[in-house]
Amino acid sequence: MSDTIKDDLVRDHVGLTDTFAARRYFRKFETITGHLMRVAAVMEQEGRISKLDVKVIGGYLQRLAATFQALSLKYLMTGRDTGTFFGSISIDRTESGFPVFRELLTMANDAQQAERHLAGTMNTHRLKDEMIRQIVGELEIPTKLQFAMSQRLYYEELVKGDLFWGQNDPQAHWLGDLGPGRRRYLVHWSVYDSQVNLPTIYLMEVEDTGARGLPVDDRRWPEVQAHLIAQSLAGLKLLTIAQGFDRDFGDLHPKLLRRIHVGPMYSAAYTLQTGPIHDVLDEAHSPEGQDWALAWTSERLESERVETERAGWFGTVEREIFALDPFAGRGIDTGATATERAIIMPARPFQVLAEKNPPGFREVRKFVVSPSGQVVSYR
Repeated sequence: MSDTIKDDLVRDHVGLTDTFAARRYFRKFETITGHLMRVAAVMEQEGRISKLDVKVIGGYLQRLAATFQALSLKYLMTGRDTGTFFGSISIDRTESGFPVFRELLTMANDAQQAERHLAGTMNTHRLKDEMIRQIVGELEIPTKLQFAMSQRLYYEELVKGDLFWGQNDPQAHWLGDLGPGRRRYLVHWSVYDSQVNLPTIYLMEVEDTGARGLPVDDRRWPEVQAHLIAQSLAGLKLLTIAQGFDRDFGDLHPKLLRRIHVGPMYSAAYTLQTGPIHDVLDEAHSPEGQDWALAWTSERLESERVETERAGWFGTVEREIFALDPFAGRGIDTGATATERAIIMPARPFQVLAEKNPPGFREVRKFVVSPSGQVVSYR
């Protein structure tokens, strides 16, 4: 790796070594993830997504919130002298504002050993007793015990499960039978994309003409899961993913493929941004906890029609022809039927954005959130 690339990585990835900066960072994301479910509910009310979509997407958002909760416990004692070096949370401050992918890999490894760690430490009740004894009897701040408590709570969160991992394998929901030997499923999965350090959610509606239903097919289902995870890269166009799936599975027919990018998160306190969003956050002078904006991008690729191709000597196979965005040839460039961009932000930054009205944001959907939880949608 060249020195220039190394320098770029150092600039892009920064560790939050200050105690209060780290805690404010996790409080910010606790606020943001709390708003996201309400934003999804507003999208459902507007008819942009279905009730099932809200349930599926909401499940991933809850897992994402649990992941941030676990990481906040792991790094609760950041910047304090605990007697043990344990590092600091590393975030991508230029591309995403989220923790870097390595943090989730480490968390997954920790989860594999969580039971062993818990078995080898004092339980929370005993830790609290020891802390009280040290405070009252020795008149000392029990920093090392506080660290031990934070790590125990971290491993307890890992044992609970239902976290957002680097890979969250595909699941299938039956949507109904379309006729003899033809079933429809919603297949969904998610990844923490290592290229851009962002959580990404995929939803694909597929028609199945196989002999057995896809989720109970011991041969096809593992192959489908492995195939989809391998293709879940931000750099791949939806058209590439869908055509590859259509070609590799002759009895599975992708009718609709969607990809949701959760983020980037922009914050004047934690990220380096340029252009209009920098000016908006800089001029808003928002109070702590309201100095942020979160991008939400949804790509959609729809099957337009079906063509039949010969397969082998006597067989035929269905091939999907996908509809691309017809405007100015953009569909060919984006590999999608449509791309919808939205931004979620508190009222103060939105007021500045509305006043400045920069050209790049005029077609972006705005969701304005209040501390009370109310969400208002603006075109």
